Amino acid sequence: MKKSSGAEKKRVKRQSGSIQNGTRDSNSDTPPRKQAAKKDVFQLFADKVRDHKDLISRWAVLQETRVEYFRGKDFVSFLRNHPELKEILESDRNLEVEDIVNSLLRKNLLVRCDRVVKTVRPGKKKLSTWPAHLEIFPDQVFSEIDAFFAWTFVKRRPLWQTLLSFFWPVLTLAICLFPVYPHGIKLIVFYICAGVLILIISLLLFRLAIFGALWIILGKRVWFFPNILAEEVTLRELFQFWPKKDEEERPKWTARLFFAVLAVLFILLLRHHAPDEAARARYQKRVSNIIDDVLEWSPRLALSGMMEKQQPVVDVSEPANGFTDGSKASPGEAVAPDDTDGKTVSDQPGNGDDAGTRLNDDDDQHGDQDRT
Repeated sequence: MKKSSGAEKKRVKRQSGSIQNGTRDSNSDTPPRKQAAKKDVFQLFADKVRDHKDLISRWAVLQETRVEYFRGKDFVSFLRNHPELKEILESDRNLEVEDIVNSLLRKNLLVRCDRVVKTVRPGKKKLSTWPAHLEIFPDQVFSEIDAFFAWTFVKRRPLWQTLLSFFWPVLTLAICLFPVYPHGIKLIVFYICAGVLILIISLLLFRLAIFGALWIILGKRVWFFPNILAEEVTLRELFQFWPKKDEEERPKWTARLFFAVLAVLFILLLRHHAPDEAARARYQKRVSNIIDDVLEWSPRLALSGMMEKQQPVVDVSEPANGFTDGSKASPGEAVAPDDTDGKTVSDQPGNGDDAGTRLNDDDDQHGDQDRT
């Protein structure tokens, strides 16, 4: 009985130990799973926030790398206007904005940056709202006051960008094959490209004329399509129509007067040296000839031109085509023209005068016979 009771106690102890070990293992496994879930949740939250159109962001250069960044105060107002995005965080939905950003910083989804140029440039009243060059800030914590945060992960590429990446090589090949296109397709491509080029030049001249007129008359710097010549902007920002707010000092009236006089002199100079109608017609004809040469070129014409430039090869072993009745002339003789009745003229030196006199005598004889 004692042995059986002792064995039962050992069995109970083993079972309790195994249960405790199982609970320990389950408890030890839970934190990593929760952490992985939290990491996925914050990654999903960062993807949703970055793709949202209401979060104002710009592109800048950070350590020779283009990054997309936003301001701290814009992020606070964004989450205030869109609280439903916090539901993605599940158990962390009740966190404050500062805690959420600090979590993103700890997970290396964000990095806090600072502007490179920290002094006001000459002619401006304050620092740039969106600096073009950034550097990493030493203290990686959230702040709303003049704080910038850049995304560190690669944004998911949409489908249209993937299709566009396959389209570019096809477009390059099509441009290279332009000389072999039919004439009608060449005309279509030419007029489309010429129209786009004229549209771009007209747009640039139009915005320059408006800027110059408003700057001289009102002293305001107004650029319509302000990002049309910018390099580090998105496609949507590139065609932004409304001008930005003028943050620079008002120009002096002497500078405005000087440039006004300079503009008037430039216009008068262009009008004085404008080409006349004859010069314009010559230039138009020259340009049209160049365009026609490009549009009318084809591989068939190129091959025919190359064949015409080649010298004909004559086989010496065959008889000359100019002789008839199987007769052959000597190397020093040539066939006479049709009006000499087939007589030959010697090409040897010293016999040219005699041959000429013989031909003249024959002509005189024929003339006398005709008169008789």
